[in-house]
Amino acid sequence: METVETLRVPGPWTVAQRDELPDDGKRYEVIDGVLLVNAAPRPAHQGVLVSLAILLRTAAPEHLKVHVAPLDVVLADDTVVEPDVLVARAADFSDLNLPGPPLLAVEVLSPSTRSVDLVLKKERYERAGIAGYWLVDPAELVLTVHELRDGQYVEVARVTADETWSTQVPFPVTITPRDLRY
Repeated sequence: METVETLRVPGPWTVAQRDELPDDGKRYEVIDGVLLVNAAPRPAHQGVLVSLAILLRTAAPEHLKVHVAPLDVVLADDTVVEPDVLVARAADFSDLNLPGPPLLAVEVLSPSTRSVDLVLKKERYERAGIAGYWLVDPAELVLTVHELRDGQYVEVARVTADETWSTQVPFPVTITPRDLRY
């Protein structure tokens, strides 16, 4: 069964402490000193993730890179996240991770991580200045698009399964959520 646990230990967690945890197949993220432990995602989640990543990678200009989790995005000493899909400038990556905010972070909603993605990550991504935050609901095949305006996310599109949506941010791409089904 897919679960999320929020673990608290004496004192806040740091990225360095998280890096000392065993490589046991779970996703470990730290948001504002709180350790989040996620089980492996379900096939529907991964199918949408792969389809979206391929679509974005095909459309991305050469100076931008599209990556999928697990890939660490270090936002602060007490915050390391692994967006399901991200877009960042190629020059911004280190050999180990992305040491700063991407241009776009995408989370594919899962039953166990839904509230984390809708509230905790949205707020943290907003504070980090990530220009675009997309949420994809694989059960409903709905894409919700947020853009950072004056330091706050504004929902600019809610695209249902059979609708087609085009954007120029972070590069020109057209998406029909039904096509993301794997």
